Amino acid sequence: MAELQPGKVMQRGQVLAFLLISLAYLWLPAGSKRAPKLPPCPQSCSCTRDTAFCIDSKAVPRNLPTEVISLLLNSNKFMLIGDDAFTGLSHLQYLFIENNDIRSLSKFTFRGLKSLTHLSLANNNLQTLPRDIFTSLDILSDLDLRGNALICDCKIKWLVEWVERTNATVPATFCSSPVRFQGQKIRDLALKDFDCITTDFVVHQVLPFQSVSAEPFVYSSDLYVALAQPSASSCTILKWDYVERKLRDFDRIPAHSAVYCKPIVAQSQLYVVVAQLFGGSYIYRWDTNVDKFIKIQDMDSRKIRKPNDIEAFQIDGDWYFVIADSSKAGSTSLYRWNQNGFYSHQALHPWHRDTDVEYVENEGKPWLIISSSSQAPVIYQWSRAQKQFLQQGEVAEVMDVQLVKHFKFKKDNYLCLSRYIGDSKVVKWEGQRFTELQTLPSRGSMVMQPFLVSQRQYMVLGSDFSFTHVYLWDEEKQKFVKFQELSIQAPRAFHYVPLEDMDVLLAPSFKSSTLVYRHVVVDLSL
Repeated sequence: MAELQPGKVMQRGQVLAFLLISLAYLWLPAGSKRAPKLPPCPQSCSCTRDTAFCIDSKAVPRNLPTEVISLLLNSNKFMLIGDDAFTGLSHLQYLFIENNDIRSLSKFTFRGLKSLTHLSLANNNLQTLPRDIFTSLDILSDLDLRGNALICDCKIKWLVEWVERTNATVPATFCSSPVRFQGQKIRDLALKDFDCITTDFVVHQVLPFQSVSAEPFVYSSDLYVALAQPSASSCTILKWDYVERKLRDFDRIPAHSAVYCKPIVAQSQLYVVVAQLFGGSYIYRWDTNVDKFIKIQDMDSRKIRKPNDIEAFQIDGDWYFVIADSSKAGSTSLYRWNQNGFYSHQALHPWHRDTDVEYVENEGKPWLIISSSSQAPVIYQWSRAQKQFLQQGEVAEVMDVQLVKHFKFKKDNYLCLSRYIGDSKVVKWEGQRFTELQTLPSRGSMVMQPFLVSQRQYMVLGSDFSFTHVYLWDEEKQKFVKFQELSIQAPRAFHYVPLEDMDVLLAPSFKSSTLVYRHVVVDLSL
């Protein structure tokens, strides 16, 4: 049997309507002087007791006979149909809305049509349909969507699923776009063809102060964040409130020109390394007897003159931290835990105005990568025999790097190199050296931070002169692509923190409020 083409249902419906109206008069008893009184009918419609045929209407007519079984709304002038458009027509079984210019339907357009078995929306201008619009039509047996320019994107994924499981007959309906689905039958699409999960970073909490570093840490099963606040002359410690799901004040360590506050939990004891531009740098310990931080050590001011970054790590069970020094006369230095405190262990890379240090474990070997204002980043490898870092080479042809950060995706290792003047770069480890993979415009960038959230590899590139850009790793292209813009003034760090019921991104600002962003997952098909 040949398949009906769009428009044929309309012709059949019109004929049916007029036949029914004519038969109503033919059935009058012989000898009757006048026809029985018909139910009220809108001016643009022709009605019998159980059929209404309407044309040239500007909207779905109201006051239709409540007992109507068939309704034909063909060749009318309305472009949308709102909620509850057919209220009161509980007996309606056949509804034909064809050859109009209908562009949208409301989610509850067909609410209340419990008796509807046949529905035709053929030959309109529908590009999408509200999710689950047909779900309430419990006994629907025929649905015609032909002749519409349906966009087969995430908003119509639900229809693909519904067509697959419904018992209703649905003639072949085709996609008009996107290009990859153009001309395909909706019934032939697979749910896996739709990539409808996206994400977003939204402001979760505004901390009304400036800061230049943020370091989350766990102590006694609670989450804290240490923030360096040079303008407030302190290292501020905040505690995560699991009930309110926000950071709250906990304690402050005096620090007149703090640039970094690095918490280290060694042997169940909490220490905070406080790096200052002026007045020396110190180590504090949390004293549980008095519930406050106590200064326990001074750092060697001859080596640590202008600290810029602190990195802490463990090697073979021992705790270390390294301070990158950015002065002409100072020296980036490695400190080691020794019973009661941290003591100088090795001088690294003196007199090079170091800006950042990154600890990396690759193939079971500890590495340090130190960036500098005066030369390309330098690579050190740990010697277990000598218990020291030995210089191995440089990340070639990349000068004046403000910050270096490592990330690993699948089995490959990469570095993000941010530059204040010039383009920032992503480089890949090729077994013997790093090779350039991607160049990103980044005038005014002080921070470039990669992080992984649920198999999504992000990178945030901050700037003093424009918006902060969030990038997402495209595995097929093997590079980062722009994902989102964040409005942050002069960001100085980004730190991702996974929590039990949410993921947050800390964003310290040198000129404005420190922001806490929440990572949200959005299903575009809902």
